[in-house]
Amino acid sequence: MLRVNLVDLDRSGTQEIKGEIPGDSEFWEELDPVLVEPLGIALVVTGIPGGQVLARGEMTAVVAKECRRCLEPLEVGVKESLDLVWLDPDEFGDAEDGEFRLVEATATELDLAPALREEFLLSVPRFVLCKEDCKGLCPRCGVNWNIETCDCTLEEPDPRWEALRTMKNE
Repeated sequence: MLRVNLVDLDRSGTQEIKGEIPGDSEFWEELDPVLVEPLGIALVVTGIPGGQVLARGEMTAVVAKECRRCLEPLEVGVKESLDLVWLDPDEFGDAEDGEFRLVEATATELDLAPALREEFLLSVPRFVLCKEDCKGLCPRCGVNWNIETCDCTLEEPDPRWEALRTMKNE
């Protein structure tokens, strides 16, 4: 599903790729995204004269995350537009700078999986909040301040200021 036959692409000019990749697929190769819904992919792959390949479309998924402050489980939607470009290294030299990928002129197949995996992992937010004003957890007793309160006191004097406090008291 994620391989494009470059000979067929030369003949037809474009190919559509649509499908879903579940979280337990080989696609993830030792990565462990916790997908709530499969990764949906919709691409139009175009062969451009000169050995270039352009893939445009989008990917969507829902991943399981937890709130950065209170650790409550969340489901986060991921939707990413894709513009992926592969170039012939003989024609474009050192073009691989993150925006472009290389495909040999003699290649008969192009594997889209590494690029799609990379783009997906970069699009998943690293940190999320359950709500913008999440109060988080008490650092002493661990109670979720969004649900209940506690009687812990959090004010601890900073020992670095102790010398100034003694001067003030004199």
